[in-house]
Amino acid sequence: MDKFVVYKSTLKGEVEISGSKNSALPIMAATLLTDQECRIAGVPDLADIRTMIRILESLGKEIVFDGNVLFVKAKKKKTHVAPYRLVRTMRASFCVLGPLLARRKKAKVSLPGGCVIGARPVDLHIKGLQELGAHLIVQKGYCIAEANILRGNHIFLGGTFGSSVLATANVLMAATLAKGETVIEYAACEPEVVDLALFLKKMGAVIEGEGTPLIRVRGVSSLSGAEFKVIADRIEAGTFIAVALATSSNIIIKGANHSHLTSVIETAKKIGADITIEGSKIKVKGKSLLKPVNIVTLSYPGFPTDLQAQFMSCLCIAKGLSLITEKIYPDRFMHVAELNRMGARIQRNGPYAIIDGGGGIFGAEVMASDLRASAALVIAGLVAEGKTEILRIYHLDRGYEKLEEKLKKLGAKIKREKQ
Repeated sequence: MDKFVVYKSTLKGEVEISGSKNSALPIMAATLLTDQECRIAGVPDLADIRTMIRILESLGKEIVFDGNVLFVKAKKKKTHVAPYRLVRTMRASFCVLGPLLARRKKAKVSLPGGCVIGARPVDLHIKGLQELGAHLIVQKGYCIAEANILRGNHIFLGGTFGSSVLATANVLMAATLAKGETVIEYAACEPEVVDLALFLKKMGAVIEGEGTPLIRVRGVSSLSGAEFKVIADRIEAGTFIAVALATSSNIIIKGANHSHLTSVIETAKKIGADITIEGSKIKVKGKSLLKPVNIVTLSYPGFPTDLQAQFMSCLCIAKGLSLITEKIYPDRFMHVAELNRMGARIQRNGPYAIIDGGGGIFGAEVMASDLRASAALVIAGLVAEGKTEILRIYHLDRGYEKLEEKLKKLGAKIKREKQ
């Protein structure tokens, strides 16, 4: 097991953003909808991607992953079972349920794992697929589903905390091979859902309304192989905006789509960043004096929950009181205790966190609890006085491609060591 050792740093230079993990994973699952070959470019080399490769291989796919390009084709031997030993590490793996059901008429998929960020039920997945005509039961930790024929339906996918990206993806994929028209109301609008829909269209699916809360799908009899390139990772780009902001650094972020980051850029400007857009470049200039703000996480295009922790690290050094309200995952505050170990003054009350910033951050030994919390601790380490040791960084390797190498190229004092 590895750890990061981090020291206070000022950064400067350019960083290239990798392809989106949250886009690539459902697109990989969508290859189960065809036996023809698919070529997917821009796939980041991450632990989660490698896990999905193993899941697809266990389900009868032959995969070559070379230079961020994924080649997927079918083998003769197929199964419909996605086992716990693979699915347990990653929530996005549950996205194989819809494609398996649509293509192979049955599926047995372990209930998913992933980061410990609070309750994330799969009820919307089950509801949506049931309304397409599937029979599903949850038994001994598995979701077992059967459907001789899927039929289009009008499906409302709103949940307690808004729309669900992965439930939208699962129902969308299943609907492509259902008979008749499916209308998904309260669909997730995230760019990753749009990317999945564009891939499915290249395979021959008939879809309208992606990127809006109302998606229409007209089922077809079969889908073909396709070539596709996934979008840049907006969460990685947002993380580097937070890095520049916290460390008062000048960083040029290359390859990201700034239109996917509107709420993040506006929030960073309020805190004190100077940000300019030049084509595919986002130029971020951090300032030495940061301002407190209030942040509310919301479904896209609101402020993303996946950047809440990173921006909390920034607010720890912004003089004054800030308030973060977590409306997507109300328990997603595992990083609060670790930031407080570094001298931050954060008080949590239910889905709210009050940050009394400006008191200084100091190096300490801290524990990464989940993917985005890990990034928040790295940012805190880059502004802390003294040495910060971040344990259990395997979480980071699930979602950030070569993070320490990218930071080192910008001048960060960070190294990976055996724990």
